[in-house]
Amino acid sequence: MVVRPGWAIDRAGRVRQHPGMSTDRPSKILTAIDLDADGKRFGALVVPHSRNDSAWGSIRIPIVVIRNGDGPCALLVAGNHGDEYEGQIALRDLARDLDPTQVTGTVIVLPGLNFPAVRAATRCSPVDGGNMNRSFPGRAYGTVTQMIAHYVATVLVPRADLVLDLHSGGKTLDFVPFAATHRLTDKALEARAIAAVAAFGAPVGVVMLELDAEGMLDTWVEGLGKLFVTTELAGGGSSSVRSNRVAATGVRNVLKHMGILSGEPEIAAPSRMVDMPDERCFVAAEHSGIHEPLVELGDEVAEGQPVARIHFLDEPARDPVTYVARRSGLLIGRHFPGLVQAGDFLASVAVDL
Repeated sequence: MVVRPGWAIDRAGRVRQHPGMSTDRPSKILTAIDLDADGKRFGALVVPHSRNDSAWGSIRIPIVVIRNGDGPCALLVAGNHGDEYEGQIALRDLARDLDPTQVTGTVIVLPGLNFPAVRAATRCSPVDGGNMNRSFPGRAYGTVTQMIAHYVATVLVPRADLVLDLHSGGKTLDFVPFAATHRLTDKALEARAIAAVAAFGAPVGVVMLELDAEGMLDTWVEGLGKLFVTTELAGGGSSSVRSNRVAATGVRNVLKHMGILSGEPEIAAPSRMVDMPDERCFVAAEHSGIHEPLVELGDEVAEGQPVARIHFLDEPARDPVTYVARRSGLLIGRHFPGLVQAGDFLASVAVDL
């Protein structure tokens, strides 16, 4: 099926127009980097941003392009959310270390996509409040976040054969390090994505259910029929020796899987492949208070097993509320901060694929 610009196929197989998509309007973002020239180039995407302290100001988003002749193109992204660090570290190291002679094709690196959020160590942009991963495909003449999303969606993604978007739990979530993709209408594309997830080599590989997929980079890339892999690499607004190692090795493994780097992926042990088939994989808080986890990440849980308690701040005489798993499986994610609000995510369980 041919889908005209401004439209895409969603995961249910429906062709729909993206609100605010303006492929007939060029991006306002400029860069001096030649995306098609061989070699390695460090530069910036220059986003116009007039503000009180800089009338003719701009925001400069780091970009690195490493190219060596014809071949596959990988778009590597980190800092989609500013408080997620494993990807940012791995891509900065990769950009410095990778020699163009090692590459067949092109590697485009965005190590800090939502750069205002990266600088502020926040999930969303302090400039406009924008959540980058709910802003795709963006707007050419929109807010700063929308302009960045539009440039990625209309200039960089069309060049890519693979998009790898590296996420972690940020300040509010924690995960067993995993690579992931989604259930897709295009089963051939889904199979290729699952193979790329396995090649990443994280401890766990997930076919992930998104409860809110509108505006995600994932949805845009997959709707265009392109290969997409994402991750959740620990969390807590920091990183660890283990999670950074998983990120660094996984990025190179995926590039090897694509034939952009030579050699076979370095996989210490095969990923445990799991599925999130429905919303029963999630447990959400219905009360506010102090969060007490009852199960360690990576533990097996049974349906009905307690996974968390919430203690009431101003009612010490009141028994805490216990929350239970809604299905049996592997605990792959949990709420991280000590305080929780009603409506917050508490825990996620995945089942073997």
